[in-house]
Formats: sequence, C-alpha cells, structure tokens
Amino acid sequence: MKKHFKNIYLCIFLSASLYVAPAAQAADATAGLGQAWPTRPVRVMVPFAPGGTTDVIARIIAARMTEITGQQFIVDNRAGAGGNIGTGIAAGAAPDGHTILVNSSAFGVNPGLYKSIPYDPFKSFIPITNFAESPNLFSAHASMPAKTLPDALKLASAEPVKYGFATPGIGTTPHLAVEMLKYAVKMDLNNIPYNGAGLSVTAHLSGQVPLACSALPTPAPHVRAGRLRGLAMGSRKRHPSFPDVPTMTEAGYKDQESETMQGLYFPAGTPQRIVQRFHAELAKISQMPEVRERVEGLGFQFVMNTPAEFMTQTRSEVEKWTRVVKNAKVQVQ
Repeated sequence: MKKHFKNIYLCIFLSASLYVAPAAQAADATAGLGQAWPTRPVRVMVPFAPGGTTDVIARIIAARMTEITGQQFIVDNRAGAGGNIGTGIAAGAAPDGHTILVNSSAFGVNPGLYKSIPYDPFKSFIPITNFAESPNLFSAHASMPAKTLPDALKLASAEPVKYGFATPGIGTTPHLAVEMLKYAVKMDLNNIPYNGAGLSVTAHLSGQVPLACSALPTPAPHVRAGRLRGLAMGSRKRHPSFPDVPTMTEAGYKDQESETMQGLYFPAGTPQRIVQRFHAELAKISQMPEVRERVEGLGFQFVMNTPAEFMTQTRSEVEKWTRVVKNAKVQVQ
C-alpha cells in the first residue's frame, strides 16, 4: 500500500514539473516568431512601375536585406491608380512580416485626392520609417529674366498663359505644391500637369514651359549644368548639393514645405518584434557607404525616423495634402 501511494505522489510531481502555463507557451511562441523572421521569401510591394525612384530605392533595400537575412526580398511592382492598387494589395496581406510596402508621398496624398481608396492610412498599416526624402524644386528656364521666385511669380501672375508651371501630373506633390503656393499668395498661377516627371522636365528644358515644380532628382543634373535655374526648395533646410538655392521660407513663403518621401510599412497586426528588427536592419543599411552614395546621388537625404515619429509624420502629411486638395478643388475618381 505504501509503495502504491509513493508511485502516485511520484506521478503527480513529474506532471507538475513538466507542466508549462499557457501564457508562458504563448510568450515562447511570440519570441520564436520574432527571432525566426524571415522564414521564407519576403514580398516588397512597390505600387508603381519599375524604374521610378521608389522602385530603385526598394531594390537597394531588398538587395541588402537579402544579404543580411539569407532570405530573398523580392520586389513586386503593382502599378495603377496612383499607387492605390499595390497599396491595397499590401493592406490585405497577412501581417506576418513577409509583405512590406515601399511607397512615396502618394500614401499621404491619395486619401484626400481620391473619392475612395482601398486602405486606411492610419489603420491598415504600421509605419516603419521614412527612409529618405527629397524636396520639390521650383525652377526657371535659364533664359528667363527672373532670378528669384518672387520675380518669377510676378511674371506668372501677370501672364499666366505664357509663364505656366510644368508639373509631373495631377495629384503629385509638385502639382499640389504649386496649388498650395497659389492658394497662399492668391495669384492666378497656371499649373500644367504632364504625364510624369520626364515629360514635364523635357517641356521645361525646351523652354516650352518656362517655370516648373518637380521632385529634385529629375531636374537636378540640369540645374548643375546651368540649363535650369533653381528658385526655391520645398525643404526645411537648404539642400547640401544645392547650397545656393534658398528654401521656400527663405524665399519669402512660409509653411510651403513639400517633399517626396520614401516610406516603408508593414500590414497592421505585424508583431512588434519584427517591426523593431526590420527597423534596426534599415538603420544599418542607411549607414552603408555604397547605399548612401547611391541614394544621395538620386537627390535624396536620409531620414530614418522611428516608427512613432513616422506615424506622426504620416498623420501630418495626410492632413496637409487633404487640405491642399480641398482648397485646390482637385479630385480623382
């Protein structure tokens, strides 16, 4: 009988020692998930056609992440509807860290520009970081007599048909930057949207459209060559590559900042461990000399803010561009 009870006590003791509480099991599973990422190829969603700036930066990041993790980071271009198609696909992806969205300022512009979009900028994604950004540049053809933005605006207001502003398309931040300035100065400025930055800068270079507003990367080489004249940058500080070009504030126009950002996002619900791990790897990538040379050569400056800071920036961008779109009475169906 004593031997029988001794065996019972031994079984109870062994059962208790092997038992793991459900909460502990969940914690171990979460830790394992965070440490194991990525466990398969990662889709890097770019909601624009190949060859554009966002696509180039996404491929730079994807190549380095492939080297770092040993898993393939594969760029998936899903162009259409100003970036809404690819962004909507990313919003509906599984929140397991294996889909990443790389988007431009269209992410903040489209909620106000389109009647409906397939994502919520605040609920559908977890902002990771604004990897880099580039200011919009107001420029004049070298043959124009105006040497400053105020002088150019006087000509453009007096003869809007002759002195229009070439921009890369309706709803782009350069197009909206002209609309934002137009509303602020209460002048009749002629905004001429083209189908892309290449076409707008080509028209500007030929003198067909004497003034322009473009994201810096496209007109930058022509400003350096003296074919175009930089009038003002939409950045908070002067651009190191163009120290002689004033900011909009220095030119006399406050609250006219406009920059094209390159932001990265995970679908909402992605574990924080994965978000933090990816952000840490991006910070390392941004410090690589070859990456810095390539990205800065495109006319961008690194930002690499925190997820919390980027969420604040995203809210600010959505609010600003929604207000500009409303004031300009611009909407795309």
